[in-house]
Parts: sequence; structure tokens; C-alpha cells
Amino acid sequence: MVFTVHSSCDDIVVDLDLTDKTVVITGAYGGLGKETARAIASKGARVVLLGRDEQRLAQAQQAITESTDNPNIFTTLIEFSDLNSVAVAADQLRQSYPVIDVLINNAGVMACPLSRTEQGLEMQFGVNHVAHFLLTRCLLPSLLAAKAPRVVSLSSVGHKWSDVDYDDLSWQTREYDRFAAYGVSKTANALLAVELQQRYGAQGLTANAVHPGLILTELGRHFTPEDAAGMSSADMQLKTIETGAATTVWAAVSPQLEGQGGLYLEDCHVSVQLGPDHRLVGYCGYLADLANASRCWVATESLLSDLGFA
Repeated sequence: MVFTVHSSCDDIVVDLDLTDKTVVITGAYGGLGKETARAIASKGARVVLLGRDEQRLAQAQQAITESTDNPNIFTTLIEFSDLNSVAVAADQLRQSYPVIDVLINNAGVMACPLSRTEQGLEMQFGVNHVAHFLLTRCLLPSLLAAKAPRVVSLSSVGHKWSDVDYDDLSWQTREYDRFAAYGVSKTANALLAVELQQRYGAQGLTANAVHPGLILTELGRHFTPEDAAGMSSADMQLKTIETGAATTVWAAVSPQLEGQGGLYLEDCHVSVQLGPDHRLVGYCGYLADLANASRCWVATESLLSDLGFA
């Protein structure tokens, strides 16, 4: 079956049986995360919803259970702006789920004013990348215990706003630009997938980055009217939640991507490199550069070590 920009999550999973899968999804009680969870749960998978709001997690758990008739929906509290919370949640997940088939790193923040995590990291880099890097690294034993594990890293067309500045990862010396900061985090998200593939592909792991498209979700809560106007005037087709989450679901469970990793996916297909020209389709060269991916991994590990999370 050929999937397109118009494909929905249900189109992706229509012929699948996922009853033997355990899938962990961050940011899973709203927007793309919740729709991703619903679609995967509808085919019988055990789905673990991660988020920071206990009440909203419980509501999402109930809604997905009722809509899919799947009782195997579970929750784990996690606060991505605090690496201590990430470490605790990861330990709980490893103990509860010694085998994890799919990890979907979906949670994130976008274009927020300058603020910092509990450990002093710039919020977007800290939440979108460093926290998810730590979670992924901690869950590697459970992932590598699976037969054909996958990691899906939510990137964005926003990666074109900036490569990673290794001299100032947390915006200590530069004037803060909230969109460039978002771009840095989304580039790092994609580089995580590339380096995971390089390091663990031979052990059966498949890791890919996903650009879901332009969708109206809570991610844009910090947008000003001017920001929203600029986005709506861009030459980009607005997607629904159902079509926006489709590429994530495709990356997570489709047999079409079996053994294909280190890629940047959009509109339910493998994207192509176009260079840093800010076109809306395709990705910048630095996003798939193997040396850049390795440098980002090492820099993040060094940062975590300095913060006491070796």
C-alpha cells in the first residue's frame, strides 16, 4: 500500500496486528501523541502513555481504552523539564517493561520565551532533546531485548532554523532567539535517530526521525498572533491530528520500514536532502551528517555527565 500526505493513522494500521508489541509514547495525553497512542492501541498493542499531568494521563487512558476496547493502556508520570524525574520514570519503565518494542519520543515545547529546566538547560533544548536522550539511553536495555525494536524521534521542518551550536548549547552567551532554539532542539532530535542507528542498528534497532507537518496543537501555545499569521501564510498544507500523526505511526509499526533507519520521514515517505534553503519539504544536510550526529551524541553525554547523569 502506498501512503501519502493525506493518509490517516487508521490507514497505516488497517492491516496490522500489534498484540505482541509494547509501545511507549511520550507526551501522550493530547494532540499527536494521543492520536498515535489510539491508533496503535486499536490494533491490540500494550501502550504506555507518558506525561506530566496525572489527571490528563488518566483521562487519556480511559478515552483510549474505551475507544479501542483495549484494556492494556498504562501510564507513567514524567516531567521532562527535570532530569531527575526522567531518570526515575525510566527506572520504573525498565522494571515494568523489560521488553519495549517501540519508543516514540513525541513530547516537546516550541518557541517559548527564554526559560530553563531544573538543571539550568535552555528549556527547548533541555526538554525536546536532552531529556529524551536520557530517557532513550536509559531504556536501551529494554529496547534491545525486543526482536526488532524501533525508536521514533519527533523532529520538525523547524530544524531548518538552526544546526546545533556546540559552543553554546544552553544559550548562555548568545542573544536568545526562541525559534532558532526550537530549531536546534529539532535538529538534535533527528541527529539522535541517526546516531542510534549507527550505534545499535547492527543489534536490530531501527531509529528514524519524523516531521509530522503543520498541525494546530498545544505545541503552539506560545505563538503570538504574528507568529500564527506567518505560519498560516507559509506554503504548507495544514494537517488534521489524524493525518499529522500518520507518519509517526508509519515509522513506529509499518512493515514497510523494517530495517530502514537513520532516515528523516515526512508525509508518510522517506524525505530527501535539499540543503539549508528553508524550503518546506526535505531536510538540511547537517540533519543527516554522520559526523554531526556523533558529535551531538558525545556532546549530550558530556553535558549529562557534568549534570550528574553519567
